[in-house]
Amino acid sequence: MNLLADESVDRQIVERLRQEGHDVTYIAEMEPGVSDKTVLQRANEQEALLLTVDKDFGELTYRQKLIHYGVVLIRLAGLSNQTKAEVVARALRERGAEFVNAFSVISPGMIRIRIAGQES
Repeated sequence: MNLLADESVDRQIVERLRQEGHDVTYIAEMEPGVSDKTVLQRANEQEALLLTVDKDFGELTYRQKLIHYGVVLIRLAGLSNQTKAEVVARALRERGAEFVNAFSVISPGMIRIRIAGQES
């Protein structure tokens, strides 16, 4: 799967996803400090799902209604980096196709996916 990880995403998550065969562009390696709008634009240009822990992307996609290929908000505070990496990798394996063109939230024990007024 083609992914773009915001610099807020733990490196261990990025490395785990790469080990599982995902093509992951990591903003921290390429363009640290760029604006959220630029990150979203890069993800769209690459037709990549955007992985982030930054809730500001909800603002950009809902209030400002910016187009996105798919945003996955990782809300796993309090878990070890290794556990976060395992949870995100499992979510992408099991439900990754559903994340395209959706705003999804991965939290402990739950994945929410919202597509144009729907939520699951």
